[in-house]
Amino acid sequence: MIPAQFSYQRASTVDEALSLLAEHGEEAKLLAGGQSLLPLMKLRLAAPEVLVDVAPIDELRYVRLDGDDIAIGALSRHQDLNGDPVLAEHAPLLAHVAGSIGDLQIRHRGTIGGSLAHADSAADLPAAILASEGVLVVRGPSGERRIPAADFFLGPFTTPLEPDEMLTEVRVPKQTGLGWGFEKFVRRAIDWAIVGVAVVGKSVGLINMGGTPLRARATEEALASGASPEEAGALAAEGTSPVDEPHASTEYRQHLARVLTTRALTKAAA
Repeated sequence: MIPAQFSYQRASTVDEALSLLAEHGEEAKLLAGGQSLLPLMKLRLAAPEVLVDVAPIDELRYVRLDGDDIAIGALSRHQDLNGDPVLAEHAPLLAHVAGSIGDLQIRHRGTIGGSLAHADSAADLPAAILASEGVLVVRGPSGERRIPAADFFLGPFTTPLEPDEMLTEVRVPKQTGLGWGFEKFVRRAIDWAIVGVAVVGKSVGLINMGGTPLRARATEEALASGASPEEAGALAAEGTSPVDEPHASTEYRQHLARVLTTRALTKAAA
């Protein structure tokens, strides 16, 4: 299908992007890699009157150490993260997850900020950021605010971002020395995960197990009490309500969550 008519604005700095958002309000949408927004526009599920292209903002494309944190610019592309030496050493889960998303075209265009702001519970990176205890840095006309990942995903495709705000950075604590694991089950390599699991130490994020990315709280509590990967993994589906679909029922997804969590925890403990 063809998107509804819109006007196009190109921003070369964060300040310019924020100015355009302030000018156009709720009628504007930011365009980063376009891997999530453009398909919605083609299906007429999104019809912004103004697209603000932020892809040229190179100041938001970086990975660097900042004290005990790793700071990641929101416009860093998946392929950049997959090959980044800082992530490889200090946050290998994120590097691995970024390299498992979609295909080469998606990884070379999609951005971490775009994926997180889209807030799709079936996406890989939101669960990985949850498991990594990440913090999202947002800028707007009132300045900067930092939102823990646990408070960022409010509902299906819903975040606390205001129409005049922009996600500019993602911060995660260094994971050096912590075990990690990632598992997902897909029908085809480029598909959304039917279910996925991201583990860092004793933190567990679940993919496609509810309306938002989730922490496997029962599993985490069991791990804190000394449970084995098998014992903790068996609790992964507690408190979840994954969608019931013809190709993957609720019960099937909950079964997968238990199996994949056990596998990811076993890898993390190795």
